[in-house]
Amino acid sequence: MKIKPLADRVLIKPKEMQEVKKGGIIIPDTAKEKPQEGEIVEVGAGKVTEDGKKIPMTVKKGDKVLYGKYSGTEITIDEVDYLIMHESDILAVVG
Repeated sequence: MKIKPLADRVLIKPKEMQEVKKGGIIIPDTAKEKPQEGEIVEVGAGKVTEDGKKIPMTVKKGDKVLYGKYSGTEITIDEVDYLIMHESDILAVVG
């Protein structure tokens, strides 16, 4: 299935968290923190202002980004977890 975000939204694949920490301790899924880093999979066309001007997106497909801990909406497509959020919820581009 193909998803195309609308307006100033982006589709992000969160970075997988490591299962084992230093010292070999295994962290159960319920105790893991949500990842705050991911890769942009798809971007919308950009926001349209009230006077009809289009504001282009500043991020692009493939960018590695940092986002807020509770930002976006979690969705699952073909058994893969993604986040969809507004571009303004992205804190930084990494690299």
